[in-house]
Amino acid sequence: KAEDPNSAGRQMPGHFGSKRLRIVTGSSPVTTQVPHAVGIALSAKMRKQKLVSFVTFGEGSSNQGDFHEGCNFAGVHKLPVILFCENNQYAISVPLHKQVSGRIADRAIGYGFPGYQVDGNDPLEVYRVVKEARARAVAGEGPTLIEAMMYRLSPHSTSDNDLAYRTKEEVDENRAKDGIPKYKQYLMECGLWSDRQDEELHKKLKALLDDATSYGDKAPFQAPEDILLHVYDEGQGEGGGR
Repeated sequence: KAEDPNSAGRQMPGHFGSKRLRIVTGSSPVTTQVPHAVGIALSAKMRKQKLVSFVTFGEGSSNQGDFHEGCNFAGVHKLPVILFCENNQYAISVPLHKQVSGRIADRAIGYGFPGYQVDGNDPLEVYRVVKEARARAVAGEGPTLIEAMMYRLSPHSTSDNDLAYRTKEEVDENRAKDGIPKYKQYLMECGLWSDRQDEELHKKLKALLDDATSYGDKAPFQAPEDILLHVYDEGQGEGGGR
């Protein structure tokens, strides 16, 4: 829709961002967000800002050139960036053993910075490692690669028949390991969360989503004559124009 803050509806809907939260919208080509994040880290270092760039990607993305070029550049210049790989065990429909040799975390060694493999279903472990990586980056010690071992519970997309390449039993087995309900149970055992709070949160989130969906459905589409708006430089003079 025309009010989409990232691209006025030109990109896929998963590529959201927020200027207020300093979240840069990702571009559609797979893995291009890695060199973008490294570039942001370079800018922060040049400006002497205490800023750390954080980028996420899947294990399939880690096999592409953008990932390796980004890692090499970040390592050479000791840039303040955290490279976070969410290892879902499947890159769309290709299982891990057919796409990756060894541990992705170990690839950091070749680029001169640390790499860690963690249980992605353990929020406290992930928090600890990310916190340490941030401290390294702020101290000028360069990047860190983190490989969080996860599992994609849902199909890759609404058009994906995931049971064509994995079994329901496999999905159910991994669903029992999901970190969100496990962490919820941990918080309840610690007396930090309750069923009442959980119910209230779900009601609040559902209301927010329902309101946003209704607003989005009613929002106007971008006008056809504006399709090239912000695509070409509209300035005049040297270097300007179409």
